[in-house]
Formats: sequence, structure tokens, C-alpha cells
Amino acid sequence: MADGRLRRLLAFDRQVRRDQAQSPVFLHRRDRRFALDCEVRNETPTVDRWLAHLQRFGSMPDSHRTRPETEVPEPSLTRWWQLMAAFAFAGIILGTVTMAGLLYYEGGQRINLTLLLAFAGLQTLLALVTIVQSTINWQPWRRLLRRVAQTGKDSPLKPLMPTLMARAAHAGGICFGLAGVATLLVLVVIQDLAFGWSTTLDTSAEGYHQLLAVLAWPWQSLWPAASPDLALVQATRFFRTETGATGADPELWGQWWPFVVMVWLFYVVVPRLLGLALAQIQLQRRARQALDSHSGMVALEYRLETPTVDTGNEHHDAEDSPDEKTAAQLQPLPDSQVLIFWAGSNHPELPDTLTAGHLLTEAAGGQHSLSEDEQTIQRCGDLLAKQDKPAVTLVTRAWEPPIAELQDFIELASSQWPKKTRIALLPYAMDAHQINGRHQLDQWLRFSERLQDKRIWVSQPDLSSPETRAYGQQAEGSG
Repeated sequence: MADGRLRRLLAFDRQVRRDQAQSPVFLHRRDRRFALDCEVRNETPTVDRWLAHLQRFGSMPDSHRTRPETEVPEPSLTRWWQLMAAFAFAGIILGTVTMAGLLYYEGGQRINLTLLLAFAGLQTLLALVTIVQSTINWQPWRRLLRRVAQTGKDSPLKPLMPTLMARAAHAGGICFGLAGVATLLVLVVIQDLAFGWSTTLDTSAEGYHQLLAVLAWPWQSLWPAASPDLALVQATRFFRTETGATGADPELWGQWWPFVVMVWLFYVVVPRLLGLALAQIQLQRRARQALDSHSGMVALEYRLETPTVDTGNEHHDAEDSPDEKTAAQLQPLPDSQVLIFWAGSNHPELPDTLTAGHLLTEAAGGQHSLSEDEQTIQRCGDLLAKQDKPAVTLVTRAWEPPIAELQDFIELASSQWPKKTRIALLPYAMDAHQINGRHQLDQWLRFSERLQDKRIWVSQPDLSSPETRAYGQQAEGSG
């Protein structure tokens, strides 16, 4: 549920960023039309319905509408899940090693219960500190988050980072406690552990028993054997000068293990479980607050509630040319190992000068489903991981404007391919000489500039090749 709210927040932020390329008039008419449709159907215009509406009536083909916008994999959330998995794995290792060290027993001494209680109390204190840190929105992990989570300054997840980190810490603490309990049970079976209690302070057996009775109060009716009686406490005290279990029944030294198990479960695992549940609740609340306070939400609510007004001005800007200035420049085609045809750009077939020399040729977009595109990305990633200088040529139709579907494909591929992979966009025109002009090429240069990734650029085919000119004539005749 919490991750669902996070995906909704990220999906809304991504759509708001896309809308920045549209005119305010277009956005107002589009969203006002959506609000009126909801009013006709007696529905409340929520963010989920708005995103579904844009996905349903946007430029994405029907074959790609197999997954809601709020269920699209998010690289930022994936990194947080990887961080939580790393904490959980570290917790398992540390929990096993710690319990094995606390229960180290050679037969000549007893395992001191006082040390076990102190360590369990330390874990309870750490869980409480983590809960407080998340509640007051404190970030003691700031340097670690900058290196691992890689959440940008303008990311909508920035106010949620303390809670996300607390959730990862609690997950690691739960695995730490459970691994410790599992190690304790294994050692109880394979070894004859001898527990006892000792302290340098002048403490009577009656006082120590009262302390243990308070600690065991939560489970004394659930598991009476895990609540030690006064006779057991009196019989299992040892002093530093003792070398063996003289003066006591040896069977008594092993009767402490149920109490140790319950102490570990209740004072190490349970606080972490409560902390994890609280972190989930905080994530839901803070994700909702972040969405309500998002700058795009205020503008969206205004567009939904305010009617559009036509002034009747006879002047229109249909013939006005938009600003086509861009800082992006054409780059040469790299020696790529992978060739991908986007949305049927391989019909008619391209000349051999462009297609030869690639180790793998794939097709994506258009009539291919989302799962097929993900499989294509996976196959390409397996090949690129084996290359020293991985590079991909992505062939598109120059006369078709770049759409959000292509941007999603490139962003998903960039997150799964090796970080040093270069992606060359190759817009190809129906008329091979038409690409010389800037009319079709500028839209692709602006598209590459919006991606804000230096590994992605636009390339141009060699127009001097006879095969290229023949392809242009063939494409023009078929069009």
C-alpha cells in the first residue's frame, strides 16, 4: 500500500514534467475536458483517474496499455528496495555471528545471561532511536543516502528519505533478530549449553529474579517455562573464581534457553516489527502530503475547476513557427553491437551500410507489447554486458515526432543496461535527402536534449552512399 502511494507520487511527478513541454492552453482544455467527463459519470477526478485518462487517450498504442502508469517499474524505488535487501542480508549475517559469539561455550564456563540481557536492551534502544529519527524526520544517514539511493534534489521522494531509510533499518533489524533466534535454536540442539548469571554488583538472587520477572511478564501466561522461578535463579548463579558447575544440578544450567529465546524475540524482533509497521504508516501519510503539496497539483486543480474561455480573437497562431532552437548537435554513429528498429522503422528494409556489422538486431515499439519490449531490453543488456564499449543504434522514423512511449523505453533500457552504454538515435526519412533539412531533425535534437543524458545523442546516416539514396527512393515509392 505504501509503495502504491509512492508510485502514484512518482507517476504524477513524471507526468507533470512531461506537461512542461505543452502549452498552458492545451493543458487547460485537456484537463477541463477530463473534469467534465468525470462530472457526467458522477466520479471524483482523482490523480489515479487522471493518470489512467492520459494513458488511455494519449499517444501510447493499445498494445502498450497493459500496465497502469502507477505500476510501471520505478528506478528510484528499485534502488530503495535494493538498499533494504542489502540491510536485510547484512542483518542475517550479523545476527548469526553475534549470537554465535554470545553463546560461545567451551564447557569450562557459563554463558552469562546478564550479557545477553544487556545486548537485547541495546537492540531495543537502537529500534527506539530509529523510530524517533523517522518520526521527527531526521536524516543521520544523509551521506550514505547521497551515495547509495541517488535521490536528486528535485525528486519528490526527498522529504520521504528519512522514513525510507528507517524502513530499511527496521528490515535489517528484523532479519538480525530472527537470524539470532535461529542460531540459538540450532546451538541448543547440537550443543549442551550452560547458562548462568553473574554480575560484579552486589545483587541478591531475589532482586535479580524480580528483574527477570518484569522482563518475562509479557509471555509468562503464554509460555510458563520461559519464565524462570526463584529456585532456578538461586541455583545458577556463578562467580568469577568458579571453573565448573559445582554445587548445582547440571540440568538446571540448560533450562534458561526458553527464556533467552523469548527475550530475543520480544526485545529484539518485536520492536523492529512495530517500527517497520510505523514506517509503513508514515510513508503512506507523507506520500499523500507530498502529493497534495506538489507544485503540479495546485495547477492541476485549477485547470480542473476553471472553465476554459474562448475570447473569439480572430488571430490564431497556427502559422506561427515555434522556437526550434536547441543546444544539441548531431554526433557520429558509434560502432554499435545492437541495432533496434522502433515502431516498424525497418519497413522497407534499410541499406546494408546501416544494418551490417551488428551482433544483435531487435524490434520494439509499435505493435510490440510492453512485455516484449522488456524482453528485448533484457536480451540487449545480456549482450552489452559482455562488451568493452557497449553501444546501441536506435532507428526511428524521422517524420514521426518522438512520443512519451519512446522516452519510457529509453529510460527503462538505460537503467538496466551497463552505465557506459551509448545510445545513438538514428531518425530515418522517407526521402533520404529530406533529412538534410532541419525540419524533421530538430524535433529529435530537442528530444535528446530533454533526456538530459550525455550517453544519448542523435546521429545522421551517410547520405553520400548509393545504397542510402536507393533506400530513399524505394521508401518514397512505397509511401
